[in-house]
Amino acid sequence: MKNLLTIIMFSSFFNVAAAQTKDEAAVAQAVESLRKAMIDADKAGLEKITAPTLSYGHSGGNIEDQATFIGNISSGKSDFVTMDLSAQTITVTGQTAIVRHTLSAQTNDNGKTGTVNLYVMLVWSKEGRQWKLIGRQAVKIPEKK
Repeated sequence: MKNLLTIIMFSSFFNVAAAQTKDEAAVAQAVESLRKAMIDADKAGLEKITAPTLSYGHSGGNIEDQATFIGNISSGKSDFVTMDLSAQTITVTGQTAIVRHTLSAQTNDNGKTGTVNLYVMLVWSKEGRQWKLIGRQAVKIPEKK
């Protein structure tokens, strides 16, 4: 009986340890809000989810501030038709979160269709109860040889 209780206790501990924390769930929701706002070219949504100090790095080396990033998305200069995120990890330390994922998307930038496949790192900061994007850097997924 004692062994059974020990097994139940360890099993419960590992189930809790593997579960997503409240902050991790909130960050995951913020990432989804960002994804949706980018697809919808939702200027107000992008303003709400990003910080004024945003540093948004593209895989080609271009870096945008918040105004430029939002302007390019809302004007259609940078247009995501679809965006799929996979292999996402979230690490929260205090008021900061780092998210890594693979981004695959169909684009229509200035009327020119294309596809992108990127590794992305997002940096989020908790302001009050809301997570805001403060940094993003993408790199192209290397071609397999």
